[in-house]
Amino acid sequence: MKIVVLDGYAGNPGDLSWDALKALGECTIYDRTAPADLISRVQDADIVLTNKVCFKAEHFDLLPKLKYIGVIATGFNIIDCEAAKAHGVVVTNIPAYSTNSVAQMAFAHILNIYNRVGHYATAITSEDSWVKSEDFCYMDTPQIELWGKKIGIVGLGNTGSATARIAIGFGMEVLAYTSKSDFQLPPEIKKVELEDLFRQCDIISLHCPLTPTTKNLVNAERLKLMKPNAIIINTSRGPVVNAQDLADALNSGQIMAAGMDVLETEPPKADNPLLKARNCYITPHIAWATYEARVRLMDILVGNVKAFMEGKPVNVVN
Repeated sequence: MKIVVLDGYAGNPGDLSWDALKALGECTIYDRTAPADLISRVQDADIVLTNKVCFKAEHFDLLPKLKYIGVIATGFNIIDCEAAKAHGVVVTNIPAYSTNSVAQMAFAHILNIYNRVGHYATAITSEDSWVKSEDFCYMDTPQIELWGKKIGIVGLGNTGSATARIAIGFGMEVLAYTSKSDFQLPPEIKKVELEDLFRQCDIISLHCPLTPTTKNLVNAERLKLMKPNAIIINTSRGPVVNAQDLADALNSGQIMAAGMDVLETEPPKADNPLLKARNCYITPHIAWATYEARVRLMDILVGNVKAFMEGKPVNVVN
């Protein structure tokens, strides 16, 4: 079978090997693919692997040879899965490969906001702030302890659960908005309604998929429920947060800070209000991208393709 990888650079910028995939068939790997080049690159392909290159309903009429699309990520909203199914195209994703890495990034943002390690490291080396201090220590921001704080987890799947476990280790009180029943939760996690979570928590961490229900889940009305010293962390999907509403809440001091690894459009547009918002700390969608997570990504990717070729597809999403 002919295999085409449309945008392999993000998952493998050169530190991993494609050899296991190449062993499965004739394999063409592109670092990136513009939408205009999509059809010409995959028109003879049986198997297509894509991270962020979209497949819309109209594409499938132009690709009669296509049998399988493997999404090189967990989220698969880039594919019109109904159209794919109607054309007999199997679509798979890669679940749970970056669970611990994303949970780690959620806490990297929390700790950055609470302890400001990067700020102090820069101030000391570039501004001589500590050298000039009249005291044995130097502080120009509050230092905040995690123990006893309430963290609200929105979405208690793999990543949300991993984040909750870290929070429990820090001695935090964990609240969750989840479809799971009380009986399915460990005793350390309390299930609450969404509005109660926004009202009560010092930290809200988003770990839900992007659906019509979760789009703009964080909006002006819910931000008004939050404590003025509360923070919000998003390592899920950008459109779960209304960017303008969050920027307004930050700039007005309605909430203290935000840590964002995802934005609605990526790369962001220059006029995204969060780029210049007060106390908004943004990383460029890298929570998933640890070396260890990408090794798992590649292993599962190859396993998905093998299973499909053997007639027993796994991780099917359509």
